[in-house]
Amino acid sequence: MKILLLSAYDAASHRHWCEVLEQHFDQDQWTVLRLPARYFSWRVRGNSLSWAFSERDILSQEYDLLIATSMVDLSSLRGFVPSLASIPTLVYFHENQFAYPASQQQHSSIEPQILNLYTALAADRVVFNSDYNRQTFLSGVGALLKKMPDQVPPGLMERLAPISDILPVPLRFPELKAARDIKAPLQVLWNHRWEYDKAPERLFAAIKRVLGAGVKIELHIVGQQFRQLPPVFAEMEAYLRESYPGALKHWGFIEDSAAYQQLLSSCDIALSTALHDFQGMAVLEAVAAGCIPLLPNRLCYSEWFADTYLYPGLEDVEQEADALASQLSELARLKEIAQLPSAPSVERFSIACLGQQYSQAFAETIHSHANL
Repeated sequence: MKILLLSAYDAASHRHWCEVLEQHFDQDQWTVLRLPARYFSWRVRGNSLSWAFSERDILSQEYDLLIATSMVDLSSLRGFVPSLASIPTLVYFHENQFAYPASQQQHSSIEPQILNLYTALAADRVVFNSDYNRQTFLSGVGALLKKMPDQVPPGLMERLAPISDILPVPLRFPELKAARDIKAPLQVLWNHRWEYDKAPERLFAAIKRVLGAGVKIELHIVGQQFRQLPPVFAEMEAYLRESYPGALKHWGFIEDSAAYQQLLSSCDIALSTALHDFQGMAVLEAVAAGCIPLLPNRLCYSEWFADTYLYPGLEDVEQEADALASQLSELARLKEIAQLPSAPSVERFSIACLGQQYSQAFAETIHSHANL
């Protein structure tokens, strides 16, 4: 089978997803076009223009299946390259533009949401990486259409819901075996992008409570950083280095993948405070390495993990910090008496388990297109 894959905003998780699929379905012939994950507004609006007039020869070839990420401006691209409309098309949503927490840096615009909607409507099948992603997209579309003044065609929601499925991004499982120090204090990992939507202020509030109560934990605060960091990171680093220097073991981005995997295999707890996660790949990778998840009961997390791994996700930052600090303190106590529970299995996220579901999604896309 000849497959054309378009990744319009090729962030790390998107590239990982693409590489895993190519490796697993290596009997197929893949052609992949990617655009860098930068200049978001231009990228999501301009990708059809960029590709149509610089990659026309590739786009005009014959393919059995087109797979596009939700960032692809598929309706415009089909207008520029009409032959694409004859190819069975699956759109994959790593995220949707209806469920991002508000940021002071964001400009008010519904265009990214409209583009998500147009791309979904242009597809034969629409696949989401979690039910949370699917539900927030569908409810967001419904709310958006209700705001439109007139000429909204009926039945759009009824068209989208039946063609949408849930299929997570497969994990790569580490080759390293867990190397945890049973005599060390509780090793707490926070491994997320250093941006506002990961709620670092909630992390800081909980840390201050735990350390202030005399609970012994050691912290590994790592993740991808950008030019503009939320100010709370500088405040948190200064606080930890000045008041509890022995508690901070890692701070910042770990570029070497082997070193990063080694860190995952040495930590006890994978902590999230996020306000935005559509699948939670950073958490899932840490759990695959043996970390116990400790997550707010919001977003996608309750889909993947039992209540015992969740803490109350509350609107009030201070109240949530109290709840998180209480559970961290209890886990630190269990570590001291050698009674920490085991990490839950995430084997269902392996490509060995998900491969057949992807194969079925490809086949259903081709079948749906043939029966239009």
